[in-house]
Amino acid sequence: MQNAMKLPFYAKASLLSVGIVAFVAILYVAQDIIVPLIFGTIIAVLLHPVVAFFERKKVNRIIAISIALLLAIILIAALAVLIFSQLSRFSESWPALVEKFTSLFNQTIHWAPGYFDISPDKINSWLSDTKDQIINSSSVVIGQTILSVGNTVVVLFVIPVYIFLILFYQPLLLDFIYKVFSSDKQSQVAEIVTQTKGVIQRYLIGLFIEMVLVAILNSIGLLILGIEYAFLIGIIGALLNLIPYIGGVIAVAIPIMIALVTKESPLFALYVTAIYIFIQLIDNNYIVPKIVASKVRINALVSIVVVLVGGALWGVAGMFLSIPLVAIVKVICDRIESLKPFGFLLGDTMPEIIIFKIKSLKKKK
Repeated sequence: MQNAMKLPFYAKASLLSVGIVAFVAILYVAQDIIVPLIFGTIIAVLLHPVVAFFERKKVNRIIAISIALLLAIILIAALAVLIFSQLSRFSESWPALVEKFTSLFNQTIHWAPGYFDISPDKINSWLSDTKDQIINSSSVVIGQTILSVGNTVVVLFVIPVYIFLILFYQPLLLDFIYKVFSSDKQSQVAEIVTQTKGVIQRYLIGLFIEMVLVAILNSIGLLILGIEYAFLIGIIGALLNLIPYIGGVIAVAIPIMIALVTKESPLFALYVTAIYIFIQLIDNNYIVPKIVASKVRINALVSIVVVLVGGALWGVAGMFLSIPLVAIVKVICDRIESLKPFGFLLGDTMPEIIIFKIKSLKKKK
Protein backbone atom coordinates (compact mmCIF):
# COMPACT_ATOMS: atom_id res chain seq x y z
CA MET A 1 0.00 0.00 0.00
CA GLN A 2 1.46 3.32 -1.03
CA ASN A 3 2.04 6.01 1.53
CA ALA A 4 -0.26 9.03 1.39
CA MET A 5 1.25 11.91 -0.51
CA LYS A 6 2.50 14.69 1.76
CA LEU A 7 1.87 18.18 0.48
CA PRO A 8 4.36 20.98 1.13
CA PHE A 9 3.39 23.81 3.46
CA TYR A 10 2.71 26.33 0.69
CA ALA A 11 0.31 23.89 -1.00
CA LYS A 12 -1.57 23.27 2.26
CA ALA A 13 -1.73 27.04 2.92
CA SER A 14 -3.05 27.67 -0.59
CA LEU A 15 -5.73 25.00 -0.28
CA LEU A 16 -6.73 26.33 3.13
CA SER A 17 -6.97 29.90 1.80
CA VAL A 18 -9.10 28.82 -1.16
CA GLY A 19 -11.33 26.80 1.16
CA ILE A 20 -11.82 29.75 3.53
CA VAL A 21 -12.64 32.12 0.66
CA ALA A 22 -15.12 29.64 -0.83
CA PHE A 23 -16.73 29.05 2.59
CA VAL A 24 -17.13 32.78 3.28
CA ALA A 25 -18.53 33.31 -0.23
CA ILE A 26 -21.13 30.59 0.37
CA LEU A 27 -22.09 32.16 3.71
CA TYR A 28 -22.58 35.53 2.03
CA VAL A 29 -24.42 34.36 -1.07
CA ALA A 30 -26.73 31.95 0.79
CA GLN A 31 -27.41 34.22 3.79
CA ASP A 32 -31.17 34.32 3.12
CA ILE A 33 -31.24 30.56 3.68
CA ILE A 34 -28.50 30.14 6.29
CA VAL A 35 -29.40 32.96 8.72
CA PRO A 36 -33.05 31.88 9.31
CA LEU A 37 -31.89 28.27 9.62
CA ILE A 38 -29.32 29.20 12.29
CA PHE A 39 -31.88 31.30 14.18
CA GLY A 40 -34.35 28.41 13.97
CA THR A 41 -31.75 25.92 15.23
CA ILE A 42 -30.72 28.11 18.17
CA ILE A 43 -34.32 28.78 19.23
CA ALA A 44 -35.16 25.08 18.80
CA VAL A 45 -32.33 24.14 21.15
CA LEU A 46 -33.59 26.75 23.61
CA LEU A 47 -37.15 25.38 23.46
CA HIS A 48 -36.11 21.72 23.71
CA PRO A 49 -36.35 21.61 27.56
CA VAL A 50 -39.91 22.94 27.33
CA VAL A 51 -40.83 20.25 24.79
CA ALA A 52 -39.14 17.59 26.93
CA PHE A 53 -41.13 18.78 29.98
CA PHE A 54 -44.47 18.34 28.19
CA GLU A 55 -43.38 14.97 26.80
CA ARG A 56 -42.61 13.78 30.34
CA LYS A 57 -46.21 14.70 31.15
CA LYS A 58 -47.32 12.23 28.45
CA VAL A 59 -48.27 14.99 25.98
CA ASN A 60 -48.08 14.08 22.29
CA ARG A 61 -44.80 15.22 20.69
CA ILE A 62 -46.46 17.37 18.01
CA ILE A 63 -48.71 19.03 20.58
CA ALA A 64 -45.77 19.60 22.94
CA ILE A 65 -43.76 21.28 20.16
CA SER A 66 -46.79 23.40 19.20
CA ILE A 67 -47.29 24.56 22.79
CA ALA A 68 -43.61 25.49 23.21
CA LEU A 69 -43.60 27.34 19.89
CA LEU A 70 -46.82 29.16 20.77
CA LEU A 71 -45.39 30.30 24.12
CA ALA A 72 -42.28 31.64 22.36
CA ILE A 73 -44.40 33.50 19.78
CA ILE A 74 -46.57 35.05 22.52
CA LEU A 75 -43.48 36.22 24.41
CA ILE A 76 -41.91 37.76 21.30
CA ALA A 77 -45.23 39.32 20.26
CA ALA A 78 -45.66 40.91 23.70
CA LEU A 79 -42.20 42.48 23.44
CA ALA A 80 -42.99 43.71 19.91
CA VAL A 81 -46.29 45.26 21.05
CA LEU A 82 -44.51 47.07 23.89
CA ILE A 83 -41.86 48.45 21.53
CA PHE A 84 -44.39 49.52 18.87
CA SER A 85 -46.61 51.22 21.46
CA GLN A 86 -43.63 53.27 22.61
CA LEU A 87 -42.66 53.99 18.99
CA SER A 88 -46.14 55.34 18.27
CA ARG A 89 -45.73 57.87 21.10
CA PHE A 90 -42.28 58.72 19.80
CA SER A 91 -43.58 59.26 16.23
CA GLU A 92 -46.18 61.76 17.47
CA SER A 93 -43.42 63.94 18.91
CA TRP A 94 -41.03 63.42 15.99
CA PRO A 95 -41.72 66.79 14.25
CA ALA A 96 -41.06 68.72 17.46
CA LEU A 97 -37.84 66.74 18.04
CA VAL A 98 -36.67 67.44 14.49
CA GLU A 99 -37.34 71.16 14.97
CA LYS A 100 -35.39 71.24 18.24
CA PHE A 101 -32.54 69.23 16.77
CA THR A 102 -32.38 71.56 13.74
CA SER A 103 -32.23 74.57 16.04
CA LEU A 104 -29.46 72.99 18.10
CA PHE A 105 -27.60 72.03 14.92
CA ASN A 106 -27.80 75.60 13.58
CA GLN A 107 -26.47 76.96 16.87
CA THR A 108 -23.55 74.54 16.64
CA ILE A 109 -22.81 75.68 13.08
CA HIS A 110 -22.70 79.33 14.19
CA TRP A 111 -20.51 78.47 17.19
CA ALA A 112 -18.02 76.13 15.51
CA PRO A 113 -16.36 78.59 13.04
CA GLY A 114 -15.35 81.00 15.78
CA TYR A 115 -14.14 78.33 18.19
CA PHE A 116 -12.25 76.12 15.72
CA ASP A 117 -11.23 78.95 13.36
CA ILE A 118 -12.99 77.35 10.37
CA SER A 119 -14.45 79.38 7.54
CA PRO A 120 -18.29 79.43 7.62
CA ASP A 121 -18.27 79.09 3.81
CA LYS A 122 -16.47 75.73 4.07
CA ILE A 123 -19.03 74.43 6.57
CA ASN A 124 -21.95 75.59 4.41
CA SER A 125 -20.34 74.05 1.32
CA TRP A 126 -19.84 70.74 3.12
CA LEU A 127 -23.46 70.77 4.37
CA SER A 128 -24.72 71.52 0.84
CA ASP A 129 -22.71 68.65 -0.67
CA THR A 130 -23.87 66.27 2.06
CA LYS A 131 -27.49 67.28 1.51
CA ASP A 132 -27.20 66.63 -2.25
CA GLN A 133 -25.67 63.20 -1.63
CA ILE A 134 -28.48 62.30 0.76
CA ILE A 135 -31.13 63.39 -1.74
CA ASN A 136 -29.48 61.50 -4.61
CA SER A 137 -29.20 58.30 -2.59
CA SER A 138 -32.64 58.52 -1.00
CA SER A 139 -34.39 56.52 -3.72
CA VAL A 140 -31.84 53.72 -3.41
CA VAL A 141 -32.21 53.66 0.38
CA ILE A 142 -36.00 53.53 0.13
CA GLY A 143 -35.82 50.64 -2.32
CA GLN A 144 -33.39 48.74 -0.11
CA THR A 145 -35.60 49.40 2.93
CA ILE A 146 -38.69 48.03 1.17
CA LEU A 147 -36.74 44.96 0.05
CA SER A 148 -35.37 44.47 3.59
CA VAL A 149 -38.86 44.72 5.11
CA GLY A 150 -40.14 42.18 2.57
CA ASN A 151 -37.32 39.76 3.40
CA THR A 152 -37.96 40.23 7.13
CA VAL A 153 -41.64 39.35 6.71
CA VAL A 154 -40.71 36.19 4.81
CA VAL A 155 -38.16 35.24 7.49
CA LEU A 156 -40.73 35.74 10.26
CA PHE A 157 -42.88 33.07 8.60
CA VAL A 158 -40.00 30.72 7.78
CA ILE A 159 -38.27 30.63 11.20
CA PRO A 160 -41.25 29.10 13.11
CA VAL A 161 -41.44 26.39 10.43
CA TYR A 162 -37.74 25.66 10.86
CA ILE A 163 -38.13 25.54 14.65
CA PHE A 164 -41.05 23.10 14.47
CA LEU A 165 -39.34 20.78 11.98
CA ILE A 166 -35.98 20.80 13.81
CA LEU A 167 -37.69 19.92 17.10
CA PHE A 168 -39.79 17.23 15.41
CA TYR A 169 -36.87 15.65 13.55
CA GLN A 170 -34.38 16.04 16.40
CA PRO A 171 -33.91 12.26 16.91
CA LEU A 172 -33.29 11.82 13.18
CA LEU A 173 -30.76 14.68 13.06
CA LEU A 174 -28.87 13.43 16.12
CA ASP A 175 -28.78 9.88 14.79
CA PHE A 176 -27.40 11.21 11.51
CA ILE A 177 -24.60 13.06 13.34
CA TYR A 178 -23.65 9.89 15.24
CA LYS A 179 -23.67 7.75 12.08
CA VAL A 180 -21.37 10.15 10.23
CA PHE A 181 -18.55 9.21 12.62
CA SER A 182 -17.05 5.83 13.35
CA SER A 183 -18.15 3.78 16.36
CA ASP A 184 -15.01 4.54 18.40
CA LYS A 185 -15.87 8.28 18.19
CA GLN A 186 -19.47 7.89 19.37
CA SER A 187 -18.82 8.87 23.00
CA GLN A 188 -16.79 11.93 22.00
CA VAL A 189 -19.44 13.05 19.50
CA ALA A 190 -22.19 12.58 22.09
CA GLU A 191 -20.22 14.67 24.59
CA ILE A 192 -19.68 17.46 22.04
CA VAL A 193 -23.37 17.51 21.09
CA THR A 194 -24.46 17.60 24.74
CA GLN A 195 -22.02 20.38 25.65
CA THR A 196 -22.96 22.41 22.57
CA LYS A 197 -26.65 22.19 23.46
CA GLY A 198 -25.87 23.21 27.04
CA VAL A 199 -23.78 26.18 25.90
CA ILE A 200 -26.55 27.50 23.65
CA GLN A 201 -29.22 27.07 26.34
CA ARG A 202 -27.19 28.70 29.11
CA TYR A 203 -26.05 31.51 26.84
CA LEU A 204 -29.50 32.42 25.51
CA ILE A 205 -31.33 32.13 28.84
CA GLY A 206 -28.65 34.20 30.56
CA LEU A 207 -28.71 36.70 27.69
CA PHE A 208 -32.49 37.10 27.99
CA ILE A 209 -32.24 37.72 31.74
CA GLU A 210 -29.41 40.19 31.15
CA MET A 211 -31.50 42.03 28.54
CA VAL A 212 -34.47 42.35 30.92
CA LEU A 213 -32.30 43.61 33.81
CA VAL A 214 -30.42 46.12 31.65
CA ALA A 215 -33.70 47.39 30.16
CA ILE A 216 -35.09 47.92 33.67
CA LEU A 217 -31.93 49.70 34.86
CA ASN A 218 -31.80 51.89 31.75
CA SER A 219 -35.45 52.87 32.06
CA ILE A 220 -35.18 53.64 35.79
CA GLY A 221 -32.07 55.76 35.27
CA LEU A 222 -33.67 57.75 32.43
CA LEU A 223 -36.92 58.19 34.41
CA ILE A 224 -34.96 59.61 37.35
CA LEU A 225 -33.40 62.19 35.00
CA GLY A 226 -36.78 62.93 33.44
CA ILE A 227 -35.71 61.92 29.94
CA GLU A 228 -38.63 61.47 27.54
CA TYR A 229 -39.39 58.04 26.05
CA ALA A 230 -37.42 56.38 28.87
CA PHE A 231 -38.99 52.94 28.37
CA LEU A 232 -38.43 52.90 24.60
CA ILE A 233 -34.82 54.07 24.90
CA GLY A 234 -34.19 51.63 27.75
CA ILE A 235 -35.47 48.65 25.74
CA ILE A 236 -33.55 49.68 22.61
CA GLY A 237 -30.41 50.10 24.73
CA ALA A 238 -30.84 46.61 26.19
CA LEU A 239 -31.28 45.09 22.72
CA LEU A 240 -28.19 46.92 21.42
CA ASN A 241 -26.29 45.75 24.48
CA LEU A 242 -26.58 42.20 23.14
CA ILE A 243 -24.03 43.20 20.47
CA PRO A 244 -20.71 43.07 22.37
CA TYR A 245 -18.73 46.32 22.73
CA ILE A 246 -20.15 48.05 19.63
CA GLY A 247 -23.79 47.94 20.75
CA GLY A 248 -23.04 49.63 24.08
CA VAL A 249 -21.56 52.67 22.33
CA ILE A 250 -24.64 53.06 20.09
CA ALA A 251 -26.96 52.45 23.05
CA VAL A 252 -25.58 55.40 25.03
CA ALA A 253 -25.49 57.72 21.99
CA ILE A 254 -29.29 57.57 21.54
CA PRO A 255 -30.30 58.89 25.01
CA ILE A 256 -27.52 61.51 24.85
CA MET A 257 -29.02 62.91 21.64
CA ILE A 258 -32.54 62.85 23.14
CA ALA A 259 -31.26 64.65 26.25
CA LEU A 260 -29.54 67.33 24.16
CA VAL A 261 -32.70 67.91 22.14
CA THR A 262 -35.34 67.77 24.89
CA LYS A 263 -33.50 69.31 27.85
CA GLU A 264 -32.46 72.91 28.31
CA SER A 265 -29.12 72.15 29.95
CA PRO A 266 -26.42 70.10 28.19
CA LEU A 267 -25.46 68.74 31.62
CA PHE A 268 -28.22 66.15 31.24
CA ALA A 269 -26.17 64.52 28.48
CA LEU A 270 -23.33 64.11 30.99
CA TYR A 271 -25.76 62.70 33.57
CA VAL A 272 -27.02 60.17 31.01
CA THR A 273 -23.43 59.17 30.19
CA ALA A 274 -22.62 58.72 33.89
CA ILE A 275 -25.72 56.55 34.48
CA TYR A 276 -24.99 54.35 31.46
CA ILE A 277 -21.37 53.91 32.53
CA PHE A 278 -22.61 52.87 36.00
CA ILE A 279 -25.07 50.38 34.44
CA GLN A 280 -22.29 48.98 32.24
CA LEU A 281 -20.12 48.45 35.32
CA ILE A 282 -22.96 46.53 36.99
CA ASP A 283 -23.56 44.54 33.80
CA ASN A 284 -19.90 43.65 33.20
CA ASN A 285 -18.97 42.91 36.82
CA TYR A 286 -22.11 41.27 38.20
CA ILE A 287 -24.84 40.44 35.64
CA VAL A 288 -22.63 38.80 32.99
CA PRO A 289 -20.39 36.77 35.38
CA LYS A 290 -23.20 35.74 37.75
CA ILE A 291 -26.24 35.37 35.51
CA VAL A 292 -25.02 34.70 31.98
CA ALA A 293 -22.51 32.34 33.63
CA SER A 294 -21.29 30.43 30.59
CA LYS A 295 -18.36 28.05 30.86
CA VAL A 296 -17.36 29.16 27.38
CA ARG A 297 -15.88 32.64 27.52
CA ILE A 298 -14.58 34.33 24.38
CA ASN A 299 -11.77 36.89 24.69
CA ALA A 300 -12.40 40.53 23.76
CA LEU A 301 -10.22 40.55 20.64
CA VAL A 302 -12.02 37.58 19.07
CA SER A 303 -15.41 38.99 20.12
CA ILE A 304 -14.83 42.32 18.36
CA VAL A 305 -13.43 40.67 15.22
CA VAL A 306 -16.27 38.14 14.86
CA VAL A 307 -18.92 40.81 15.52
CA LEU A 308 -17.47 42.97 12.74
CA VAL A 309 -17.15 39.98 10.40
CA GLY A 310 -20.71 38.88 11.22
CA GLY A 311 -21.97 42.40 10.51
CA ALA A 312 -20.11 42.50 7.17
CA LEU A 313 -21.52 39.09 6.14
CA TRP A 314 -25.08 39.13 7.46
CA GLY A 315 -25.73 42.64 8.80
CA VAL A 316 -27.31 43.10 12.24
CA ALA A 317 -28.36 39.44 12.36
CA GLY A 318 -24.71 38.44 11.92
CA MET A 319 -23.70 40.63 14.87
CA PHE A 320 -26.19 38.86 17.14
CA LEU A 321 -25.28 35.38 15.89
CA SER A 322 -21.49 35.79 15.88
CA ILE A 323 -20.82 35.16 19.59
CA PRO A 324 -23.07 32.06 19.99
CA LEU A 325 -21.55 30.53 16.84
CA VAL A 326 -18.00 31.16 18.05
CA ALA A 327 -18.95 29.66 21.44
CA ILE A 328 -20.12 26.50 19.63
CA VAL A 329 -16.87 26.39 17.63
CA LYS A 330 -14.89 26.70 20.86
CA VAL A 331 -16.77 23.79 22.46
CA ILE A 332 -15.96 21.62 19.43
CA CYS A 333 -12.30 22.72 19.38
CA ASP A 334 -11.89 22.02 23.12
CA ARG A 335 -13.08 18.42 22.65
CA ILE A 336 -10.89 17.51 19.63
CA GLU A 337 -7.22 17.03 20.41
CA SER A 338 -5.85 18.48 17.17
CA LEU A 339 -8.08 21.59 17.48
CA LYS A 340 -7.41 22.38 21.16
CA PRO A 341 -4.88 25.17 20.35
CA PHE A 342 -7.63 26.99 18.41
CA GLY A 343 -10.03 26.58 21.32
CA PHE A 344 -7.37 28.03 23.62
CA LEU A 345 -6.90 30.98 21.23
CA LEU A 346 -10.64 31.74 21.26
CA GLY A 347 -10.88 31.65 25.07
CA ASP A 348 -9.95 34.28 27.65
CA THR A 349 -7.59 32.16 29.76
CA MET A 350 -4.40 34.16 30.03
CA PRO A 351 -1.20 32.09 30.46
CA GLU A 352 1.17 32.98 33.28
CA ILE A 353 3.91 35.03 31.65
CA ILE A 354 6.23 34.34 34.56
CA ILE A 355 6.24 30.63 33.65
CA PHE A 356 7.68 31.39 30.23
CA LYS A 357 10.35 33.56 31.81
CA ILE A 358 11.37 30.80 34.24
CA LYS A 359 11.51 28.22 31.44
CA SER A 360 13.65 30.50 29.28
CA LEU A 361 16.05 31.12 32.17
CA LYS A 362 16.37 27.37 32.82
CA LYS A 363 17.17 26.77 29.16
CA LYS A 364 19.92 29.39 29.26
CA LYS A 365 21.48 27.71 32.30
